[in-house]
Amino acid sequence: MSSLPPVAALIVAAGRGTRVGGAVAKQYRRIGGRPVLAHAIAHLGAVDLIETIGTVIHAEDGEAFSASALASGVAAARLFSTSGGGSRQDSVRLGLEALAARGFARDGLVLIHDAARPFASEVVLLRAITAGARFGAAIPVLPVPDTLGVVDAEGILRGNHARAEARMVQTPQVFRFGVILDAHRRALADGRADFTDDAGLAAACGQEVHTFMGDADLFKITEETDFARAERHLANARGESRSGIGYDVHAFTAGDHVVLGGVSIPHSHALLGHSDADPVLHALTDALLGTIGDGDIGMHFPPSDEKWRGAASHLFLADALRRVIERGGTLVSVDCTIVCEAPKIGPHRAAMQAAIGGVLGLAADRVGVKATTSEKLGFTGRREGIAAIAIANVAF
Repeated sequence: MSSLPPVAALIVAAGRGTRVGGAVAKQYRRIGGRPVLAHAIAHLGAVDLIETIGTVIHAEDGEAFSASALASGVAAARLFSTSGGGSRQDSVRLGLEALAARGFARDGLVLIHDAARPFASEVVLLRAITAGARFGAAIPVLPVPDTLGVVDAEGILRGNHARAEARMVQTPQVFRFGVILDAHRRALADGRADFTDDAGLAAACGQEVHTFMGDADLFKITEETDFARAERHLANARGESRSGIGYDVHAFTAGDHVVLGGVSIPHSHALLGHSDADPVLHALTDALLGTIGDGDIGMHFPPSDEKWRGAASHLFLADALRRVIERGGTLVSVDCTIVCEAPKIGPHRAAMQAAIGGVLGLAADRVGVKATTSEKLGFTGRREGIAAIAIANVAF
């Protein structure tokens, strides 16, 4: 490996993810508590041979990229971003030009990777680097297990493709930098804008493209169901599961609303506390901290610190999630029970699930919100306050 040329990676993340839909582009939606893009950066960054990782982003996504880069855990000195174009082909070319402007060697290797493929394993990345160094152009592929039918516009089968010669093409695709840069420049000069990937563009310019074995886990997030598949992958990839428990209580005081699970609910009283006194998010914060043995909410956000007076409790929960991620954890699910006589929790359950899931990057079916009374026993039964119990499940 010592004779290898310099290696860089280029992640294509300038698209809007229109097939998935939603207000957030798919590369910035979260799986396991981190943006999809953060996972892609982290996997590339885990290979020390990759010296530089550039990401081609939409011009409006600077803040989202910065958050993803930070969440990846990769040193900022290895990362850069540049704005993309109106198509994938334009975006790759602009990313390559950005690498050239940074003085990247023409005989170096560049791995061009889709942000929507978050699970590029070290094995696949080393295969790519080895194949690129040997052949100058190589792509990961998988055999096609099913029959490939040819269907017309009316949905009628008109024949079959030869399955033995067909392959599913993945990324990262690896090239000698000068070869792929020149190929993109030539396509621009010739007005060719119809290439769906860089291997096809390189082949059209006369470059022989070799193949190496890809990975079934290197799937692309394209449809909404792929996010559930990604969550399952993360859960199954971890060898250890931990649970943490949190409990919090706040007494009633004068006021006209309470904050529970990040949702403001009209009520005859408020809850007394240094922050916004949200017992649900406080219990969840302690539950997360419990999975990594990192103290409790009072240790990290002491009530003696005026900085946190009146603070929104989602800040505490987000910080606990950050600590879990930095320890290598993937949040799988949370569950909480609210103990009170009033207010009624049922009408606000969905809003709480959405608020908690928004902080933790979890779908609603991974956020349990339940309520019970204490049958008029104890301080909750006497309507003196509200208690919350929470559990967090984290895979490592």
